[in-house]
Amino acid sequence: MARGPALAPPLLVLLMVAAVTRFAAAQGNCTCPTNKMTICGQDGPGGKCQCRALGSRAVVDCATLTSKCLLLKARMSAPKNGRSLVRPSEQAIVDNDGLYDPECDPQGRFKARQCNQTSVCWCVNSVGVRRTDKGDLSLRCDELVRTHHILIELRHRRTDHAFNHSDLDAELRRLFRERYQLHPNFLSAVHYEEPTIQIELRQNASQKGPGDVDIADAAYYFERDVKGESLFLGRHGLDVRVRGEPLHVERTLIYYLDEKPPQFSMKRLTAGLIAVIAVVAVALVAGVVVLVVSNRRKSGKYRKVEIKELGEMRSEPNL
Repeated sequence: MARGPALAPPLLVLLMVAAVTRFAAAQGNCTCPTNKMTICGQDGPGGKCQCRALGSRAVVDCATLTSKCLLLKARMSAPKNGRSLVRPSEQAIVDNDGLYDPECDPQGRFKARQCNQTSVCWCVNSVGVRRTDKGDLSLRCDELVRTHHILIELRHRRTDHAFNHSDLDAELRRLFRERYQLHPNFLSAVHYEEPTIQIELRQNASQKGPGDVDIADAAYYFERDVKGESLFLGRHGLDVRVRGEPLHVERTLIYYLDEKPPQFSMKRLTAGLIAVIAVVAVALVAGVVVLVVSNRRKSGKYRKVEIKELGEMRSEPNL
């Protein structure tokens, strides 16, 4: 009986250490595996782990991908690295405005009109890419036009031999299915002609179910992986192997096709394109001038010959 009280303090210390260890472990596991740009804590219902996106403080579901709108807002709260611009295509629009601070609705989707906290506004699609000219606060965007087709074009580093198309197709489909949780029906095709890879994502509004990942979010997560800025906790970039051989991507272009065509005016033309048009116009004018001058010279020669011949005919004696 005398030994009981003597053992009580060490046992109490061990119990306290175990409790602290379990609490620390619980705190350490309170992270968001699908979005590293979050702040997590045991402040959820019943003391459960809950994560909020940086910038917006919106609660995110860490079991799936975070919407692109919330991710852009989170990036705005971090140091800006900028994004490279790409040349627009006649058949699709690309995200050539770079990073901006978007306005999201309660579901984390882009609002149809974006103003970026200024008096300059524009309309965007469901991917957040501008699809109209920029205007002022009176600009109206009646609806959020859905992007139903995304074409991801990659160029991989030169290898000793081309990848097997079937193996590459299977690996990319596995990647989008397992890492980005995209339903297999929404990855419609993988095209390959060394060194170019094209991935087609298609998803109409009627096809997307309540629990389905949006192709816009899957494409954005993939883009960040390719650029070495992975949004997943513990990852840094794309780590894809085809039959054991790593896939090193050197260039990425993403094209977005909307359910309705974009509404851009001539103001969207770049300075370079305007310069080309000006040069072509000058060349056409110069060509017309040369043609006119050449025709006049020929006409003048013909007229001189006619006058000379007429004079010779008049100077000949009559028989």
